[in-house]
Amino acid sequence: MLDGWAHRKINPGLSAVATQLAGAGVRANAVTYAGLALGLAAAAAIAYQGFWAGLALILASRLCDGLDGAIARIHGKTDFGGYLDIVLDFAFYGAVPLGFIIADPGANAIAGAVLLLAFYVNGASFLAYAVMAEKRRLKSDARGEKSLFFTTGLAEASETLAVFVAMCLLPSWFPVLAYGFAALTAYTTVSRMVLASRRFG
Repeated sequence: MLDGWAHRKINPGLSAVATQLAGAGVRANAVTYAGLALGLAAAAAIAYQGFWAGLALILASRLCDGLDGAIARIHGKTDFGGYLDIVLDFAFYGAVPLGFIIADPGANAIAGAVLLLAFYVNGASFLAYAVMAEKRRLKSDARGEKSLFFTTGLAEASETLAVFVAMCLLPSWFPVLAYGFAALTAYTTVSRMVLASRRFG
């Protein structure tokens, strides 16, 4: 929901940094891998209840997630780069809730499992829609220039980042935040399914 607004706000700054990095020979895929490494480090820090460290690492990871696309637009996008970005993003999205589950299984396990289920189904709905859209040669620039067809929804990258930040700031509220965001993610999935039924039915 907020991704379009967020992209307009941060893209000029990202482009400036990406230009410097690209000029130094940094490649987009290397930044994508760095983003995953930082995301997994964030999950590990959270698992050991280092929530402030986890927060800093999450923000650094998502900075890399913005920079890789900006660098790719300079060097030239590749299908593998787009594929890698999506796969490693999903790995990040699963790792952070897992960190909270490990940090306090008694309090967080069920809520975390519900959130991961919601992420799993939503990811499937997103990717299946992208496949069908490609099959029909549909195009969309609603979220900028992307390697795949992006459908919009209430639960997107910006909202996920905001919830992860809130979880790190208020770790005792993880179950409430997880259940709430799982519901928002489920709504996004259902709305995408309705859209698919209208467009592809």
